[in-house]
Amino acid sequence: MKAFIIIQNFLTALVIPIFATIIGFTAIPALALFNYGYQISTSNTENYFLELMGIGVSLGLFIMAWGISLVIFSGFMAGLLRPRLAPGRYPLQSFVTIQWAWSMIFHKAALFFLPNLVPSFIGNTYYRLSGAKIGRGAQINTPNVNDCGSVTIGERVVIGGKAVINAHLTEKGELVMAPVVIGNDALIGTESIIQPGCTIGEGAVIASRAVVPKWTNVPAGEIWGGLPAKCIRLADGSKPE
Repeated sequence: MKAFIIIQNFLTALVIPIFATIIGFTAIPALALFNYGYQISTSNTENYFLELMGIGVSLGLFIMAWGISLVIFSGFMAGLLRPRLAPGRYPLQSFVTIQWAWSMIFHKAALFFLPNLVPSFIGNTYYRLSGAKIGRGAQINTPNVNDCGSVTIGERVVIGGKAVINAHLTEKGELVMAPVVIGNDALIGTESIIQPGCTIGEGAVIASRAVVPKWTNVPAGEIWGGLPAKCIRLADGSKPE
């Protein structure tokens, strides 16, 4: 127990310099772009307003280039270093949990800019690099797809803004890992929460702000809503008894 706490505190202290390194490293191409734009802006005009405009545009390009580089690099590293944990329960105070938490650093780094890149092919690329299986035409409008290596999103799925997809939870002193599968053409509403072990059937709809409890199987075509989420419309359009 004491050794665990010491290692946990040590790794926590390392987070700040690691974040600084990630941010600095991914800023290199953006700095090169800004420097190029800045030199052009200050060397080819004597008009102060045009010079400021050029610097401003260069600064905007720097921010966008840095953000995209940060997200793509974080996705690559998250996928490369993610723990290959089988579904199951693991002691919360264990080195397995530390490994899992450590892998989440890159997702936290990506969150500096990822909310500005969803939905887009860049956001989907980040999730794929992180380990998620994503079908064609999926629209992911949230930066909160966690545990990507345990998440499968089918074709033409729409995930609303601020929805949360979790393949993990903690309970009774344990880290619980269970995959989440979302079938083709499903709709996950705004600010809804999908918990570990859930399967969302093809064409199913999860209403906005609904919370789907862990290990829930939502049949194809049904509409679920509420807290906790329950079936409010069957696949044939009728209401459940």
